[in-house]
Amino acid sequence: MAAKEQSNFDAAQSRSAAQFDRQSDRYGRSHILADTADVAEALAGVVAPAGGRALDVATGGGHTALLLARMGWVVTAGDISPRMLENAGALARDAGIRVETLLFPAEEMPFPDASFELVTVRVAPHHFSSPARFVAEAARVLAPGGHLLVIDGCVPDGDAETEEWLHRVEKWRDPSHGRFLPRAAWEGLVRESGLEVVRSALYPKKQPDLGWYFETAATPEANRALVLDAVRTAPPRVRDALRLSEEDGKIVWWWPMLRILARKP
Repeated sequence: MAAKEQSNFDAAQSRSAAQFDRQSDRYGRSHILADTADVAEALAGVVAPAGGRALDVATGGGHTALLLARMGWVVTAGDISPRMLENAGALARDAGIRVETLLFPAEEMPFPDASFELVTVRVAPHHFSSPARFVAEAARVLAPGGHLLVIDGCVPDGDAETEEWLHRVEKWRDPSHGRFLPRAAWEGLVRESGLEVVRSALYPKKQPDLGWYFETAATPEANRALVLDAVRTAPPRVRDALRLSEEDGKIVWWWPMLRILARKP
């Protein structure tokens, strides 16, 4: 199957491709996602078989793909942004590691059924036009016994106020944002696609500086003002759920990060 042409992307996919093309150079070695300890921890007990094939979806700067290659996987890294793929490929080459790169949206993977023993995605699904289609595609391209790992920002189950506040703020900060899903919603999508949940948990991760996030997303000044006002006026429930605070003049918070590992029977 051939990679999908960008001209055929849907509206949400096109917004994400344009945003990450513009901002791709901010996702290099100094990016917060360059620390892949969370991926290594989440994959504990999942061992690459001889010749085991892994697909890293929405690879971004390529950090997860590089880790998987170092763990012994034969890696394909996909993304919707050509510039991101260029940078991910360069990261691998600089490390002397082979990683194949391919342009495609998460909702339409250009691979035959049962092509991979592992599919990963990290801090990207909240940009997808359809998380449900992504999970269905991941299940399709997984071989029996293969694993899916999803790591993404999340919202507490049953906390509609925090979910709506965070959705509004993230849309202002980065218009390519789609939506954070609660853990229960992710578990439902996984099971509906015929996969079994191996383990699922939230791991709060400290986000060190709102200003850095503004720069990474190139947030317009008017939108920055909206976000800052929302932070100042955040309801107590939201402030507690996200542990919003200020340290050394910087706005910090704790992002509930979902790690869900699933297996194809």
